[in-house]
Amino acid sequence: MSPIVEIDNISKCFGSTRVLEGVSFTVRKGSVVAIIGQSGSGKSTALRCIDRLETVDSGHIKVCGHDVTGPGLDLHQLRRDVGIVFQSYNLFPHLTVLQNIMLAPRLVQKARKPQAHETAMAVLNQVGLADKADHYPSQLSGGQQQRVAIARSLAMSPQLMLFDEVTSALDPQLTGEVLRVMERLAADGMTMILVTHEMAFARKVADEVIFMHRGRVWEHGPASILDAPATTELRDFVGNGL
Repeated sequence: MSPIVEIDNISKCFGSTRVLEGVSFTVRKGSVVAIIGQSGSGKSTALRCIDRLETVDSGHIKVCGHDVTGPGLDLHQLRRDVGIVFQSYNLFPHLTVLQNIMLAPRLVQKARKPQAHETAMAVLNQVGLADKADHYPSQLSGGQQQRVAIARSLAMSPQLMLFDEVTSALDPQLTGEVLRVMERLAADGMTMILVTHEMAFARKVADEVIFMHRGRVWEHGPASILDAPATTELRDFVGNGL
């Protein structure tokens, strides 16, 4: 099966600071890839480059058939095929949960209101929040708001989901709520790339783990590398409980 994501030798600088250097990896359709590493290792920047939220200085990225680094990229189509969820929920506070989710299908996909409503209720049911459809974001817990953010991305029927430290602002109980939703998505065959510090979750769900260090892919392989690291850097990272 051909990869759904192909990252080939990408590099990226912010000013004089090199944040990515020769990063390469592939992701197959239906697989879950966890990107781990210390803060500043380049993992979130690598994720953002996949969705063209950041541009690379060199190298090549192909995602869902789109040449992300090419001049002819249809950015709108890329964003339809790739959903991304951040640490911050970015929900519109003046809209209900249902309205937040219906917005993109209505505006971007030009879906009719009944179709958008049906889709929104389906994805809310998928994340276990169908009973919160008429609530406003301020009436929800942080974990519930994050699950709504996931549902909003799912409403666009993406081929690939990206998660950038989505539980880092949540307490352990709320983190569990969100991770269970992500685990169900993985079980349903959603292709996922997640930047995470949740090592237990990575062990349980990830088909592949990518450990980034100093802007490079330092070590990668199945989740079992977390239990038997080949490098001192990964051994120290895992040993510190990060």
